[in-house]
Amino acid sequence: MKKTIAQAILLLLLVSVLLGGFLTVRHVLKLSFRSTNDALHKKDSAFTLDFLIPSGTYIDEKMTIGEVIRLRYKKESSFYEKILRALADQIPQEYRYLANLFLFLSWCFLFMTFFRVFTFMGYARTLRVSLLFGSLTYYFIPDFSPGKGDDILFVSCALLVILIRFILKRRRKRSLLDVKT
Repeated sequence: MKKTIAQAILLLLLVSVLLGGFLTVRHVLKLSFRSTNDALHKKDSAFTLDFLIPSGTYIDEKMTIGEVIRLRYKKESSFYEKILRALADQIPQEYRYLANLFLFLSWCFLFMTFFRVFTFMGYARTLRVSLLFGSLTYYFIPDFSPGKGDDILFVSCALLVILIRFILKRRRKRSLLDVKT
């Protein structure tokens, strides 16, 4: 019982720290960029926001820090990305999703083959680990459909499989302990 209460307290502490960090970052991103940067310059701070200003861009009084960050890190498409996007738009959406699924499954198969050949993992653990590694690899490589929706879907499915296995194993262990007592 004490262990459960300690875990609940730690979980609540983690959630509160994450929520506090999220709200703090959200508040900072809504601050006015120029007034914040000017205040940092007046205090002779070692850290200023000058590195966020994109070259050749005028920052007016109303722009927030979040807007300046979006301007700074806005990705410009390269020539090859524009060509590939134009070609990908010619392929029907269903076929692109099918190609993404095939790409994900091939990465999972490659990882599963590697783990089965070079480790002593069982089939079930190899499948879970290869799903996780395949989804993480798929997340970071270019695929056939733009956006992060399908990438996040594959990663969340792999994490869901691992979470379900963890819950089932814990329940089975708890039920075996109840039977012994």
